[in-house]
Amino acid sequence: MSVPEAVKTAQPAEETFSESYKWFALGLLLLVYIFNFIDRQILSVLQESIKQDLDLSDQQLGLISGVAFALFYATLGIPIARFADKSRRTWIIAAALATWSLMTALCGAAVNFATLALARIGVGVGEAGCSPPAHSLISDYFGPEQRATALSIYALGIPIGVMFGYLAGGWINEFFGWRMAFVAVGLPGVFLALIVFLFLREPPRGMAESQRIAAAAEVPPVRDVFDALWRSKSFRHLSIAAALHAFLGYGLGQWLPSFFIRSHGMSTGELGTYLGLIAGLAGGLGTFLGGYLSDRYGQEDKRWYMWIPAIGMIIPMPLMVMAFLVESPYTALWFYLLPSLMGAFYLGPTFAMTQGLVSIRMRAVAASILLFILNLIGLGLGPYFIGELSDFLRPTYGNESLRFALLFSTVAYLWSSLHYLIAARTINQDLARVAKEAEASAPKVTESVPQPPAHLKGTSDAQDPSK
Repeated sequence: MSVPEAVKTAQPAEETFSESYKWFALGLLLLVYIFNFIDRQILSVLQESIKQDLDLSDQQLGLISGVAFALFYATLGIPIARFADKSRRTWIIAAALATWSLMTALCGAAVNFATLALARIGVGVGEAGCSPPAHSLISDYFGPEQRATALSIYALGIPIGVMFGYLAGGWINEFFGWRMAFVAVGLPGVFLALIVFLFLREPPRGMAESQRIAAAAEVPPVRDVFDALWRSKSFRHLSIAAALHAFLGYGLGQWLPSFFIRSHGMSTGELGTYLGLIAGLAGGLGTFLGGYLSDRYGQEDKRWYMWIPAIGMIIPMPLMVMAFLVESPYTALWFYLLPSLMGAFYLGPTFAMTQGLVSIRMRAVAASILLFILNLIGLGLGPYFIGELSDFLRPTYGNESLRFALLFSTVAYLWSSLHYLIAARTINQDLARVAKEAEASAPKVTESVPQPPAHLKGTSDAQDPSK
């Protein structure tokens, strides 16, 4: 049998990654993502102290937490992801973690709006190198039947990171001030970066689907990834839906602490504890359930991967509205519990479907394109819009302007759920098309059948060649 060398390289090789190591790797990536969101989220619980110390407006706080961070975080994600699709992803993640951790610590040295904005830009530059290569790694460790669950476990870094960001930021600020809070959460990430560099191993591309790709295989241009995603009507709608979800989600994450401090007079320590527990426990459970339920029901009908996020936003909407209208802060926190849980359903299925709608070599760039859309609209505009709206409403509502800015912004969840429902209509057809294209482009192996010598041609197996 003669098999071309290029085809040999593409065939499944001996398995070198045990199940236990795959879960260890996922756990390590989860820890990295937790640090990602601790360093990102801590600003929200500190911003009232920063506002008073540096004499900043809500608009400036919105710029620092939104546009200044997201512009670099979102745009640099695509070239870094392109590099990750043809380079060692584990080293990229380690370098990114060290970068954003150091820049978080430097936020504690800010003396005015400009220096704090520059430090936050540095955090955004570092964090741009985290999720696209991490999504690509996880998709090589875990097959399609486990991918939404695995990506949901990775996405637990968001609620857990937010929880520790609230807790650490709130209490460290009360006892040592906001500058020490940035240093305390930033520096440990440098040590974690060394652990990632030493212990996180690079899986072969396509390992989970037994379609291993040679390291030297050609990486499609970014334009081809854009084209592949644009041809998918379901991706167009799920990306818009995720961006609208993030618009409100990041806006709430940034401004909820200020709302409870201004409208309800809560301290940062007490508030950090309550919001941290809600984000970590309710948000964490919702993040896991979103992936688990999608994988469970989506095996028979992939539309569940879009229906689950839509349901997660529609059902708790009345409670979210009430959270901004009631006078008691503790009642408001109870009302916010279910929206925090069900609102997190979207993460796992959204990321998993994006990975499934492109070929193996496109995965990191596909993740970065989704994150570009999600973060530019959600992270970039969400906090800024709410801060700007709060300033605009201040002449009418005074100190309660932020309450109504948050209330008016909740319409983004209903708009998001509509796009998820539209995406569900074509997700099955788009996934089937991508699978068919992958099958058509896969290398074919044809075994060469040994031919009998020329003087034996025409004889049957039953014939005696000596006759």
